[in-house]
Amino acid sequence: MGKTFSKPRSLTDAHTHYCPGCTHGVIHRLVAEAIDDLGIRRRVVGIAPVGCAVLAYNYFDCDFQEAAHGRAPAMATGIKRVRPDLMVFTYQGDGDLASIGMGEIIHAANRGEKFTTIFVNNAIYGMTGGQMAPTTMPGQRATTAPFGRNVEEVGMPIKMADLLAALQTPAYITRQTVIRPKYINKAKKAIKQAFTYQMENRCFSLVEVVSTCPTNWGMTPMEAVEWTENTLLKYYQLGDFKVPA
Repeated sequence: MGKTFSKPRSLTDAHTHYCPGCTHGVIHRLVAEAIDDLGIRRRVVGIAPVGCAVLAYNYFDCDFQEAAHGRAPAMATGIKRVRPDLMVFTYQGDGDLASIGMGEIIHAANRGEKFTTIFVNNAIYGMTGGQMAPTTMPGQRATTAPFGRNVEEVGMPIKMADLLAALQTPAYITRQTVIRPKYINKAKKAIKQAFTYQMENRCFSLVEVVSTCPTNWGMTPMEAVEWTENTLLKYYQLGDFKVPA
């Protein structure tokens, strides 16, 4: 019998450390599949700062760098400028990219740096204990907001894709999700497109992926999928926000 499904070459055999129901593993696979499809594995350099994906280098069979919290875009800028032949991507969560790394990602996008960012938005700080993130929903509970996010005190959740798309610099900005099979093919297409734009030296690219965090949300994996679809996706709408001319 022929094999119809196999592990991407760009993934290792390491066992996952992610929580049950977390969709980081799905996103990892889509990134690896895109790298394999484009035949660029030996030219890829990934960068992961602090967050749930801090151990991403265990899972990807390509060169990887570790950055300080929020500073992955700065490291990516340096690597890409010194070695423009490399395919550089950052893999960042919302606590990292939208909080301490907000200035880094905005200025990298505004400069039009030619690297790719995979931005995982699960509306909470995952690895560090479930604190409120810039993307946490109104009324959503967190360890630092036990009564829920109070928008009168801390403002509304930040829509990073919308924010970056407002910059005049050409870029590819899209928001996808991987919570159900019907969304996964669109997410892979977006990730592959982002790498393709980098291969063509066209523009900065960011793929925001709305993800789940059952552990810190206090939900079962299926409850987390339902909540993502019924709550997060109504606020974080899917689709392309900016495409280079």
